[in-house]
Amino acid sequence: MRDGSRRLRAGLWGAVAVGIVASASVAVIFPGHHSDSALSVSGTHRGEQSQAADKVTAARIMADLNAAAAHGQLPLQTGSPIAAARAATQQLGQTETAAAQQEGLFVPAGSSGSVVAVPPGEMSGGKTGQVIGKLGKLRPADLLVVAPTSLPRAALRMIRHLHGVAGAEAVDAARIKINGAYVAMLGVKPSTFREYAAKPTARATALWQNVAGGRIIVSYLMGQQEKLPLGGTIGVTGTTTKQLRVGGFGTVGIDGVDAVVSDSVARSLGMPAGNAIVISAPRARLSTLMHQLKLKLPKHASVTPLVAQAVEHGLPVTAGSAGAIGVTAADGPGLTVPQTRQFLTVALDQVGKRYVWGGAGPNVFDCSGLVQWSMRHAGIVMPRVAVNQAQTGPQIPVSELEPGDLLFYHTDPTAPTYISHVAIYLGDGLMEQAPEPGMDVEIVPAIFGQGFAGAVRVYPRVAAAVAANSPG
Repeated sequence: MRDGSRRLRAGLWGAVAVGIVASASVAVIFPGHHSDSALSVSGTHRGEQSQAADKVTAARIMADLNAAAAHGQLPLQTGSPIAAARAATQQLGQTETAAAQQEGLFVPAGSSGSVVAVPPGEMSGGKTGQVIGKLGKLRPADLLVVAPTSLPRAALRMIRHLHGVAGAEAVDAARIKINGAYVAMLGVKPSTFREYAAKPTARATALWQNVAGGRIIVSYLMGQQEKLPLGGTIGVTGTTTKQLRVGGFGTVGIDGVDAVVSDSVARSLGMPAGNAIVISAPRARLSTLMHQLKLKLPKHASVTPLVAQAVEHGLPVTAGSAGAIGVTAADGPGLTVPQTRQFLTVALDQVGKRYVWGGAGPNVFDCSGLVQWSMRHAGIVMPRVAVNQAQTGPQIPVSELEPGDLLFYHTDPTAPTYISHVAIYLGDGLMEQAPEPGMDVEIVPAIFGQGFAGAVRVYPRVAAAVAANSPG
């Protein structure tokens, strides 16, 4: 549930103006256009001296790449990547605190590691709204149907009767401005939609009571990185501008969606009514179900998977694990030596450039934006979102890491199994990452402790298939 990029890819995943229903401030969303969380090794912002050291390290790595590539090889890896990362920690002169964080990830101070909600009784103004009852059965959100205008009511009934569908919920979907920046938002019936949210968020009754009372909830990462005032008010602009109280931080678990309001608030902002449907079909073959939906739904409606999967095989992955299931050597090969050299050379050229939430080049980056930008210059098509980048090849053991492999992490405490950060393995126990607001693209020791979701070797054919069938 993030919208760092605040852009949507043209075509199937592009933003479409709502037309008569809404102004330019409201556009239909096609989700999943963002990804990333912050991963911090030092827990502090690094100064000019560290940036200069990164430049020197980048130059050394590029020299090694060029020398090895001249012989059709990658730089030789010696010893354990974990041991190399520990040695790199000492070599870079990080503090004991930073070294200790090899065993974990940076989480903002004061985080409880769970959904943050303001108790409804502690918030002034606004109506109480409907009483939110006991949480029903959790339903994983597997597919999203979305259209520029309202879908016919018959579409929801039809979907609910399809084989393999365990549940379906109509929602409003649009891009809305929050404090002047576009954010993907859903308008929902909180008492029923919560069943489709990530478990920690779904269980937070106070959070959904706040939604029912006319407040807005935003993703944990957006709230933290954009410094939104929990319990305070923010400007939300559709066809009209409203000041909405922030009722809590919680990741819904639908790629790209960073804000949720009640359907009544959504309508007051000019969002189209019922233009999207969230579908739960955990036991269905999604590729088959998607084909059925495309045949039965209006032509202007699109269908996209909300779960990471090996696209060519239609198989879901283990929750929270990087690496596509079902990918074999026949789906390869991985990047060639020239492709890897170009990918890493371009990535290393970005060291020192500023992190911006949603940045995808050429001058600012977030973590998956850095990967996508650098891969593109090596001729590799990558999806935009970290959770989908994690499905672009097989998971590989840490002991077999090579330069150019991708490292993935869980960094969102409100969605512990959601992959929200990616870094590039450089060899010698080092990785490159775009870490968090206020910091720059940096080279740091690789992290293999708590929160590490696995390493992936990118297969270009698989990456292209995932990019064509996933958000971003």
